[in-house]
Amino acid sequence: MKELTCMIVGGGFAGIHAVKAIRKAHKANGAPYKLNLILFDQQRSHLRKVLLFRPAVSEQNITIPWQQVLQDDAVFIQGSALEVDGVHKKLLYRDSEGQTKEHSYDVLVMAIGSIARQPDPNQGGIPLTGVDAAARILELWQSNMKRAAIENKKEERQRLLTAAVAGAGISGVETAAELAYAMRNEASANGLDPSEVKVHLINAQERLFLEGPVKVSLKLDQDLAECGVIVHHNRRAIREEEGRLQLSEGDSLPVGLTVWTLGLVPNPALQTMGLPVTEQGQVIVDESYRVRGRSGVYAIGDNAFIVEQASGKACQMTCKEAIPQAQRLGKIIVADLTGSEAPKHKAVMDAFTIGLGPGRGIMWTRKWGLDIIISDKLAYKIKCFAWDYASMLKS
Repeated sequence: MKELTCMIVGGGFAGIHAVKAIRKAHKANGAPYKLNLILFDQQRSHLRKVLLFRPAVSEQNITIPWQQVLQDDAVFIQGSALEVDGVHKKLLYRDSEGQTKEHSYDVLVMAIGSIARQPDPNQGGIPLTGVDAAARILELWQSNMKRAAIENKKEERQRLLTAAVAGAGISGVETAAELAYAMRNEASANGLDPSEVKVHLINAQERLFLEGPVKVSLKLDQDLAECGVIVHHNRRAIREEEGRLQLSEGDSLPVGLTVWTLGLVPNPALQTMGLPVTEQGQVIVDESYRVRGRSGVYAIGDNAFIVEQASGKACQMTCKEAIPQAQRLGKIIVADLTGSEAPKHKAVMDAFTIGLGPGRGIMWTRKWGLDIIISDKLAYKIKCFAWDYASMLKS
C-alpha cells in the first residue's frame, strides 16, 4: 500500500485540529494509502496560549502532554522548522538537541501561528509572552502584596497594591480582570483591604472591543469597574521606571507592576523559510489554503493570510478562525489528492466571548441584523467550553 506522509508544523490550536481533521477526512474517503501523520513543535507539550494569564495569577498548569492530544497514529517530533524545500519536498529543521535534520513530506501544513508583540526592552514591565513571563508576573505581584502588608507609608502601600495592563485587546481585558480578582483575594489573605487593590487597563483606542457595538464596550467598562479594573481610554503606555508608568498624555501612574499585552504578530520564523509572505509576515495562500507556488504545501491559522473572496474579508488571528480552517483543510487535502473540487474558505460568524475573571464574562454575536449579548455566568461557561474545545479537551 502506498504511503502518504503528512507533516503539520506547529502544535497550537490550528495544528492539533488539522491533525484531527486530516485523519477524519482520509478515513471518510477510504483512501488507498497509509497515512503517516507527523506533528512538529518546539515545545514538549501543547500550550494553551489563550490562557497565558492563568499562570500569571495562579499556579495553574496550562500545558497538555502530546500523548493526550494526539492519537496513536500520529508521531510527534520536537524541533524548530528552518526551511521548506518545495522542489524536493523536504522540511529542514533543528531537533531538540540542536542538530540540523531534514524530513521528506508529501503534504506539509504550516501552522506555527503567532507570537506576542513585545515592547522595547527599555520600556520596563513584563510582557506576557509565555509561561516563564507569566511566572515572573505572579512572583512580582505576590511579593508586592507581602511588602504592602508591612508597609507603613500609605502612598507606598497603595503603589504596591497597584498594577497596570498595557494593551486592551481581548487578552488585555481578560488579564486585567483575572489579575484584579487574584490580587483582591491575596490582599484579604494578607490582612489588607481588598478595595485598595487597583488594576489600570491602558487602552490606546477610544473604547474597548472595537469589533462590536458601543453598548458592548460600555458593558465591558461597567463590568471591569466592578472587578476593580480602571480603564483609561485614548492613552498609550510609554515606559515604566522607578515605580511609575508614564502615559502618552504626559501623566503617570504609581504602579508595582506593569504587564504588556500588545497583541500578536505572525511568527517571525516564517520570514526565512523560503515561503511567499506578505509585508506583515503571513504566508500567502489561495482560498483553499494552498501556498502559492509550493505544491502540496498549505498554511492555516495566524501564520496565513487568508481572504474570503466573496466579501474580501481577511481572517483575524484568533482560535475561532483557525479551528474552522483546520476542519476545512482536511477535506481540501483529500480533494486535491483525488482531483476533485476543493472547498473554499468561508469567513466565520461575528461572535466573541470575553472572560472577566472566575464566573464572569460577556458574549456578543450578531445574527439576523440583531446584537445578541449574553453576560455573567452563562457567558463564562461558554468561554470555558471554547477554551477547552480549542485544546481538544471537549469534542
